[in-house]
Amino acid sequence: MTLDQYAAALADLEPADGEVETAELVVEDDVLVKAFALGPGATLEPHEHGDSTNVFHVLEGTVTVLQNDERERVEAPGVVLHERGAEHGAENETDETVVFTASLCPLPS
Repeated sequence: MTLDQYAAALADLEPADGEVETAELVVEDDVLVKAFALGPGATLEPHEHGDSTNVFHVLEGTVTVLQNDERERVEAPGVVLHERGAEHGAENETDETVVFTASLCPLPS
């Protein structure tokens, strides 16, 4: 048995250019942790979670994080906090796949 959820979950994530693939790492009553792999040129469209705090953990590559009206390039390892209700998204403006997790608490309804 292994406690690490990361390697097994990401083993099948190989997004093509412009594509986003996801894997759920943890789903509990009060928390969701989801992995995102963005191929070159891919965008995770801006959205918001009114009742949940969302934290991105950038694990591989450099991602452009969108938050409200701001844009910032964040390199791995990096952590970005999105307060409840903040509009957020991500873009991969590089030639490599970008991987980050999004942790939401409490679990969105």
